[in-house]
Amino acid sequence: MPHHTPLIGTIVAGLVVAFIMGAIAHRLRMSPLVGYLVAGIMVGPFTPGFVADSGLAKELAEIGVILLMFGVGLHFSFKDLMSVKHIAVPGALVQIGVATGLGMGLSALMGWPLMGGIVFGLALSVASTVVLLRALQSADLVETRRGRIAVGWLIVEDLVMVLALVLLPALAAVISDADSGAGAGALIAPLVGTLLKVAGFVALMMIVGRRVIPWTLHWVVHTGSRELFRLAVLAIALGVAFGAAYAFDVSFALGAFFAGMILGETPLSRRATEETLPLRDAFAVLFFVSVGMLFNPAVLWEQPLPLLATVAIIIVGKSIAAYAIVRLFGKPGDTAMTIAVSLAQIGEFSFILATLGTGLGVLPADARDLILAGAIVSIFLNPILFSLAVRGRKQEEVVAEAARVAAARPAIGHIILVGYGRVGKLIADRLTERQMPFTVIEDDADKVEEAQEAGLSVVRGNALEDKALRSAGITEAHHLLIAVPEGFEGGAIHEHARHLNPKLEVIARAHSDAEVAHLETLGVRHIVMGERELAGRMLTLCGAS
Repeated sequence: MPHHTPLIGTIVAGLVVAFIMGAIAHRLRMSPLVGYLVAGIMVGPFTPGFVADSGLAKELAEIGVILLMFGVGLHFSFKDLMSVKHIAVPGALVQIGVATGLGMGLSALMGWPLMGGIVFGLALSVASTVVLLRALQSADLVETRRGRIAVGWLIVEDLVMVLALVLLPALAAVISDADSGAGAGALIAPLVGTLLKVAGFVALMMIVGRRVIPWTLHWVVHTGSRELFRLAVLAIALGVAFGAAYAFDVSFALGAFFAGMILGETPLSRRATEETLPLRDAFAVLFFVSVGMLFNPAVLWEQPLPLLATVAIIIVGKSIAAYAIVRLFGKPGDTAMTIAVSLAQIGEFSFILATLGTGLGVLPADARDLILAGAIVSIFLNPILFSLAVRGRKQEEVVAEAARVAAARPAIGHIILVGYGRVGKLIADRLTERQMPFTVIEDDADKVEEAQEAGLSVVRGNALEDKALRSAGITEAHHLLIAVPEGFEGGAIHEHARHLNPKLEVIARAHSDAEVAHLETLGVRHIVMGERELAGRMLTLCGAS
């Protein structure tokens, strides 16, 4: 058996180089996406050294697109959109129109065809979900008025791009027929046919899929097999995407998006997200690497002015349009500035559109290179611009947040509970029964909402961050209960918390002997390992303890 194949070489090179460059990007306080794209450039055909198989990379990227769109569907929220629909829907549509128009103007100057200009403009109009959410989370703005508007705006952009991905192949066929001198019927037929197929697929998913998918997952849950549940979720994501393409001739992206959206409406959505996240992340990395492989760095010195114009459309044009729209709706300046800057970058959907447009022959290779270069520059600059924009947030918002935290914090000598999962909920119930003051730290939005509905004091954030620990009153607490399932993560939380409060008593959870040994090495005095506690309890019940 050969020890090296193009498939293995492409996967290994992509993941290894992506890890190295992603780690460097993280160290430089940039988005890891920049590192993944640079990794693709390094293993691509336009740079010296190892060259990965571009054909295989493209096929792996298709799986990445399916899982990315499945994740978008899982997190799609009509509730979030409806809460800000009056500004997010018209605002996003107008901003997409402005950015697309600017992109079409630049494409006309470059001499590209009309359809290429439309795809180019659309690719510049949609922000990266990953970058935007990370920026909002870093500034603790997700749950604020500004954050909700930005997220709702992003949802509308995502929906428009899903529609564009569905219609683009049909529009390309229409333009091809027009160039060949076909009649009006031949021009309209592909577009109408695509819309009918999409309608048929959507109807099938809403009527049948909404019943079959939840029923299937509930049956799998009752089998008690975590492995089978994980496999079921992946089978649904990939199976629905493939079925949509095979039976209805619509894109993988639409099928995966609907599968995720339907699954996202069920109580099992959170578990589905957690179980599939590692695989989704891995293939998403390979997708970004494959996009980087398409980029020709020569565009940086061969077309500097078009590149500057592209970056200006992304950072300046989109921002001015978004700022003006938000202000026209009567929102304050800080809200307008936050939304404008958070949208001043492009990412995943831009890459998918660029790849599809190039594959259909409607987008020139130069345009694709400008999109990729513009994405790298805008993702690099966005955190800097965002930090400058939110630094001037209104004083009353800071005061209100401080008052909220102070009101939520229990009395001195309380307990801090990290994690509100299955174990965390049981602990919280017992502490509540005994009327012991405690605060929960949780970073999952759904779990935070559950804890708040239960009337608990909750700090949303990561327990590895000073801000979350201080908001929970770490310096006044006497016990820290780490209920997250990963023992090694618990060790990092322990070290961080003890640095802020050396007198803190820590009780941590572990799942294996290795985790127990790791926690003991760090000085954790009280460690609870599920298997050991179960064995001890069973021995006690049979009188063998």
